[in-house]
Amino acid sequence: MSKIEFSCIIDDDPISVYGIKRSMKMIDFSKTIVVYKNGQEAIEGVNAMVTAGERIPSIMFLDLNMPIMDGWEFLDHFIKIPNSKTDYVAIYIISSSINSEDMIRAKSYKIVNNYIVKPVGSQDLVKLLTD
Repeated sequence: MSKIEFSCIIDDDPISVYGIKRSMKMIDFSKTIVVYKNGQEAIEGVNAMVTAGERIPSIMFLDLNMPIMDGWEFLDHFIKIPNSKTDYVAIYIISSSINSEDMIRAKSYKIVNNYIVKPVGSQDLVKLLTD
């Protein structure tokens, strides 16, 4: 199983974040994990990395419903970052919503790889690494 160098969780729910991080550690998913509590923090963090010439996370787990800036707004800002910086990034929507409209909308973004219904467990992460 390959280990991801740098991943990111964008979610305002501390219980979800704890669960995902715990699952990541169980399977040695990622060397470095950064957490943002909303889309605004995340887009500012990513833009700072790009400006500094740093590599951005290759896998991002993005919640849809957050305060300040939700997941949809984050995606709209993220796709405006120059392609050379985002070509290798995989975004996975993580949501408690089972609304098919959300799933269809998420898949309309080329950068979104999949939609995972919470809770995210280690078996979901293993599947990401092996697909």
